[in-house]
Amino acid sequence: MTEIDLATQMRNKAGESFRSGYNCSEAIFTAFRELVAPDLNPELVRVFTGYGGGLGHAGCMCGALTGSVAILGLLTGRVNNEGDREKCYEHARNFHDRFEQKYSATCCRVLNPHPFDTTEHLKNCLKITGNTAKMLTEYLTEKNLVPADK
Repeated sequence: MTEIDLATQMRNKAGESFRSGYNCSEAIFTAFRELVAPDLNPELVRVFTGYGGGLGHAGCMCGALTGSVAILGLLTGRVNNEGDREKCYEHARNFHDRFEQKYSATCCRVLNPHPFDTTEHLKNCLKITGNTAKMLTEYLTEKNLVPADK
């Protein structure tokens, strides 16, 4: 599968998850779990629930962005308090900066000024979630973080 095909597939998977009722962050997790950590229990989606709506409808950091950073943590985070955290920090910062460059903001209420759960809000979140999944796939591929068999 080519990078473009995989990026499109992941964009579509995240969009389908969002359309099925998952929030933005949950949709990123459900789309990427199988790709990056298939052994993880799917019920761990609960860890991502509070990130939706910019941290529980607070309108702060976009849930698609925070979900993506969590995926980067699954791949590059440390496993104990003695491990090096700089590699993960670097990926988190780089992805944050790409997201901000693309959308000119990282704050949910700036990215999507419509009232939560209105048709306009959901349409906009769907686009942001899908495109963030595509951007994350491109980033993972560029940084050689996608498992070789995918």
